Amino acid sequence: MIHRRLPVRRSCDKSIVAIMTALLIMGLMTLYCATYFRGSAQEDPLAAVKKQLVGVALGAASCFVLSRVPYRLYRRREIMVGFLAVSLVLLVLVIIPGIGVSINGSRRWLNLMGMSMQPSEVAKYAMVIFMAGMLDRRAERIHRLFTGVVPMLIVPGVMFLLILEQPNLSTGGSILICALAMLFCAGLRKRHLALLTAGGLALGAFYAWSAPYRRARLLSFRDPFAKMSDEGYQLSQSLIALGSGGLFGMGMGQGKQKFAYLPYPESDFIFAIVGEDFGLLGCTVVIVLFAALVAAGLRVSLACPDRYGCLLGAGVTTMIGMQAFINMGVVTGILPTTGLPLPFFSAGGTSVMMIMAAVGVLLSISRTSGYAVVTARPEDGGMRR
Repeated sequence: MIHRRLPVRRSCDKSIVAIMTALLIMGLMTLYCATYFRGSAQEDPLAAVKKQLVGVALGAASCFVLSRVPYRLYRRREIMVGFLAVSLVLLVLVIIPGIGVSINGSRRWLNLMGMSMQPSEVAKYAMVIFMAGMLDRRAERIHRLFTGVVPMLIVPGVMFLLILEQPNLSTGGSILICALAMLFCAGLRKRHLALLTAGGLALGAFYAWSAPYRRARLLSFRDPFAKMSDEGYQLSQSLIALGSGGLFGMGMGQGKQKFAYLPYPESDFIFAIVGEDFGLLGCTVVIVLFAALVAAGLRVSLACPDRYGCLLGAGVTTMIGMQAFINMGVVTGILPTTGLPLPFFSAGGTSVMMIMAAVGVLLSISRTSGYAVVTARPEDGGMRR
C-alpha cells in the first residue's frame, strides 16, 4: 500500500468575488460622481469612467485567468525572478527624464503604446511574490537578523529607493510595511520587528522632515484649517466634504466639493466624495466591505495547507488592506497627507487591473483547502481516498 498526500481542489471563495464586485460597483459610481462635472467641461462627462472600465475589463480577465492558475507556479525561480526583474526595469525607466511621464512635479508614469501605466503598482505585487518565495525557501533564517532578515529586505529596499526618486514616499513606504508584515507572518522575532519598525519610522521621519514642503505637509494635518490657504487646503476641503454629507449624504452627484474646490477628487481624495454624496452610511459600507475583504483574505491564507500559499495570501491581503487604510486615514485627517489611491475606487487603469489580478491570485489560493490522503495499490494501479 502506498499513501500519498495530494492537495484538495475546490471552487474559489465566492465571498471574495462578491465583495470585490460590490467595491467595484461603488467605485465606479463614486468615480462618475467625482468626474462628471470636469468631464462635462471637456465634452465627455464619462471619459474617466470609460478609462476605468478598460482597466476593470483587463483586471477581470486577469482575475479570471489567475484564479485558475495554481498559485505555486509563482514559486518557481524563473517566474519569481522574471517578474521582479521586469518591475525593477520599469521603475528605473520611469525616473529617466524623457521616458517617464511627469505630472505635477512627479514622474510616476510610463506611456506604452498610447496607454499610461504606473510601474510602482506592478512593483508592489512583484515584491509580495518575491518575499513569499524567499521566506518559504529560507524559513530557517528568519530568526537571524543580519544573516537572515536583512538580506531579504534588500529587494524591498531597492524598490523603496527607486520609488522615492519619483518621488512617491507613500507607495515606497507601503512596500516596506508590507514586507515587514510578511516577515512577521513568517515568524520574525518581536524584538527584530520592533528594531526594524523603529528604523523605518526614523528613516521616514528624516525624509519627511528633510524638505520644507514635505515638512509643511507633515505638520499641516494637525490643524488644516489654520493653513487653509496653503498646505492645509486639500485636507480642509476633504473634511468639509465629509461634514457636508451628514448621515445619509447629499445624494449621488449632488455634492459641491468636486466643483473645483477639492483637488484630485477622482484619485487620492475620492473617499471624500463617498462621504459627501453618500454620507456616513456610505463611508461605513465602504469600510465594512474592505474589512470583510481583509478578513476573507486572511481566512483563505490561514486555511492554505502550505507555507508559501499562506505567505502569498497574507502579502496580497496586507497590501490591499493597508493601502485602503492609509488612503481613508489621510482623507479623514488621521494620517498626514500623502498620495496613495483607494483600491477599486481611485481613477487609474493600472491600479485597478493589478489589484484585481492580485485578488485572482488570492482566489487561486482559496481553491486549495487542504490535503487528502490517497491510497494506491501497486497490484492494481488504482488509487482511493
